[in-house]
Amino acid sequence: MLAGYIPFPEVGTELFAIEVGGFRVALRWYALAYIAGLIIGWRLCVAMIRRPALWPAQAPPLTTKQVEDLLTWVIVGVILGGRLGYVLFYQPSFFMDNPVEVFKVWTGGMSFHGGFLGIVLAASVFSYRNAVPALSVADLLAVAVPPGLFLGRLANFTNNELWGRPTDVPWAVVFPGEAAQTCEGIVGLCARHPSQLYEAVLEGLLLGAVLLFLVYKKDWLRVPGCITGLFLFAYASGRLFVELFRQPDAQFMTAANPLGYVFQWSSFGMTMGQLLSLPMIIFGLGLLIYTSYRKET
Repeated sequence: MLAGYIPFPEVGTELFAIEVGGFRVALRWYALAYIAGLIIGWRLCVAMIRRPALWPAQAPPLTTKQVEDLLTWVIVGVILGGRLGYVLFYQPSFFMDNPVEVFKVWTGGMSFHGGFLGIVLAASVFSYRNAVPALSVADLLAVAVPPGLFLGRLANFTNNELWGRPTDVPWAVVFPGEAAQTCEGIVGLCARHPSQLYEAVLEGLLLGAVLLFLVYKKDWLRVPGCITGLFLFAYASGRLFVELFRQPDAQFMTAANPLGYVFQWSSFGMTMGQLLSLPMIIFGLGLLIYTSYRKET
């Protein structure tokens, strides 16, 4: 029985909606988060490019015009990668049976790991075509990503999605809807961890602040790859931790597997989010070790 909980804020999923000629046009919080995250990330990139002292040999890897071109590549990469990642990682059977649903991005369903792979591919092709240092471009993007992660997780919260596991902590939230409020073995309302907010703080505010500090106060951009390595390691580590409090997707949960593990060995198990984050930890740690032996050029 709940001793206390935080009511879910009734902000809705849309900022506003208008009807034009019989058509309804709405601006959703999730779309606004994407737009604002991209704009803030773009401005951060431009600000760093305009500070030559931050870069190896005081030579920024891109011009401000190239940053704008890179933004276009990133937008395409994050949308295509995020959607295809969700399709392949989380609901492949459903989308195989309903292929038209793949294109209905407005219905929801985006994967961070898929979006990340999309950005990696887009940035790699961009760097090759423009003959610019890929690791420095990666560092630039690593600093630009946390604001989007912060806003995106806030949008997950207002959209009443990706909520956490049942809990009785004082800051638990009762999310609307029968699926969120009904928990096995619990009589009455079920309160849950606001895991979206945990991720917003860890992936967005904290990680973003640390990266900016290292860029502007510790000159980490002077060694290409350092910022990228830390971003990969820190993000994935935070995701592994938050997955302990986050409700797995329904398709992974069964009576025999109530914790939603997609991999289990003996008493040890991992959710899909944890499994996809593991390679990021390994690669990020490897990149940090590699760059620690490099000297500034």
